Amino acid sequence: MFVSDFRKEFYEVVQSQALFQCDHVQYTLIPVSGWQELETAFLEHKEQFRYFILINCGANVDLLDILQPDEDAIFFVCDTHRPVNVVNVYNDTQIKLLIKQDDDLEVPAYDDIFRDEQEDEAHSGNESDNGSEPSEKRTRLEEEIVEQTMKRRQRREWEARRRDILFDYEQYEYHGTSSAMVMFDLAWMMSKDLNDMLWWAIVGLTDQWVQDKITQMKYVTDIGVLQRHASRHNHRNEDEENALSVDCTRISFEYDRSLLDCGPSLRLALYQHWSLHDSLCNTCYTAARFKLWSVHGQKRLQEFLADMG
Repeated sequence: MFVSDFRKEFYEVVQSQALFQCDHVQYTLIPVSGWQELETAFLEHKEQFRYFILINCGANVDLLDILQPDEDAIFFVCDTHRPVNVVNVYNDTQIKLLIKQDDDLEVPAYDDIFRDEQEDEAHSGNESDNGSEPSEKRTRLEEEIVEQTMKRRQRREWEARRRDILFDYEQYEYHGTSSAMVMFDLAWMMSKDLNDMLWWAIVGLTDQWVQDKITQMKYVTDIGVLQRHASRHNHRNEDEENALSVDCTRISFEYDRSLLDCGPSLRLALYQHWSLHDSLCNTCYTAARFKLWSVHGQKRLQEFLADMG
């Protein structure tokens, strides 16, 4: 089930149990690198906790099928992986999805995916009517056979249509809004956002862009949102500087406006421990464009650097 009000339906629910550091809440943080580690960690802690928060995992799989939790266990899932599993979407008791509703999810309708099994049960009539004539029994039996045949045909057609819908929905994997941005929005709505949180949101968005997990349009849209937050924080920090505050870290956030153009760019990963040559050799875009795995590609790179001077 999608959570529409993050503060009321998520934060205030777990706050009554114990929240995060800013509210002096006790919690257990367990990093996992795969589904096996997640299952192991859940089995070790499922008896101690009722609420489980999954960050960057869990949205695109059937959690209840994988983890087999107790009926009172509740999962809050903040995950960027898409598409979201339809079972998680329509489970309104144990699965709470912390996903921005402005993401284009295109989730299939409930009736196209799920069907009431009771509707498919064959209703066999009682054929031991002592007072009925043989002809009446034969007619009633023929009607029941025709009705059951129609139901089986409708069932096959519905299952075929369901397979096509699920195939179209699940055939491509992609990423949505960064989990760091979702959590920062929650902190901002509660007026508890800090510069560190904003920086983590920036890092989360940058990671998506560098790893080619989002489109250029998505990156430009989200970076505009973060720039407005950065301007607000910097303005607040200026006021704190005037008040002689010791916590006044300033974030400089200037993005390249040329990204608004549709022209291609090198998109170099400029890590601190890389030289420009290392960046050209190891960035996916330039490595593929120059075909650096070949001798001819290495030569093209040297000619490119020579032309640059």
